[in-house]
Amino acid sequence: MERKEILLIVLITVLVLTTVVQAVQLVSLSNNPVVVTSGGSAAPSATGVSSGVSTPASLENLPSMVGGC
Repeated sequence: MERKEILLIVLITVLVLTTVVQAVQLVSLSNNPVVVTSGGSAAPSATGVSSGVSTPASLENLPSMVGGC
């Protein structure tokens, strides 16, 4: 075998092993759903003010979406 063929086989093996590891991780994540329990505190509102905490003046006039067309 040439040197290039051995390198190609090694790289393909590494890619396949990485794919298998990521597939196992994905399956384990999808089998364990995230459970959110209510802790008694309210979620932050869209305006950025929650529970009496005010945002700095520089953050009050930001657009809600940045980028795009």
